[in-house]
Amino acid sequence: MDSVQNIASYRFVRIDDVDALAVRVKQWCMDADLKGTVLVSPEGINIFLAGSAEGIAEFLAQLQQDPRFQDMAVKYSTSTFVPFKRLRVKRKQEIITYRDPDLKPDAGRAPSVAPETLERWLAQGHDDDGRAVILLDTRNAEEVVYGTFEGALHFPIRKFTDLPEAVAQQKSELEGKTVVSFCTGGIRCEKSVLRMQSDGYPNCYQLEGGILGYFEKVGGRHYQGRCFVFDDRIALDPDLSPLIETPGF
Repeated sequence: MDSVQNIASYRFVRIDDVDALAVRVKQWCMDADLKGTVLVSPEGINIFLAGSAEGIAEFLAQLQQDPRFQDMAVKYSTSTFVPFKRLRVKRKQEIITYRDPDLKPDAGRAPSVAPETLERWLAQGHDDDGRAVILLDTRNAEEVVYGTFEGALHFPIRKFTDLPEAVAQQKSELEGKTVVSFCTGGIRCEKSVLRMQSDGYPNCYQLEGGILGYFEKVGGRHYQGRCFVFDDRIALDPDLSPLIETPGF
């Protein structure tokens, strides 16, 4: 395969037919000869897949016939090899584990800021209301090693469930500022903003599309290094080129 297309996408939406949907999704992936991971849960779907451009288009056409998944934002990148060893379609309780039963991400989206707007805020040193902007990295420490936004607040956490306590310890630093939460593709920062709203932070936003969405729209301005991804490419540069170009290394 000369050029492999990779996609990442998610949507928080109520899914009552989780098992049946997982069966259909797996069949669509197999029919299109795709590899990767798809998580299906009562709160939504999370997709990381790779294959031919034709196969990806075929899969998305099938998925988006379902009204729940129409107009899903999809992030694309290419590689010289398929960065997944197999196909996994799994039923989960959450599409990203947070263990906060009070959060209902399928009930409505957290407020977001577009990559272009964030880039402008960072360039001018404040948001449009004059408040200082704090960038909050919701990823774990192993991911942050590969790169993050300049001056971003990040934590030595091992898993996403550790984030609320870490954020709580920075309350005095965050109060009165505009907080922009970010992660790889948006799913963790969306949940974290919903939690922060409930904890009394009025001016908090998720970065729409996460780091990969920022790379796609803005490039690497105000970002240092690469973005870790959960496949055999290891990490992506701001131009979305992979750290690992050849499989087996």
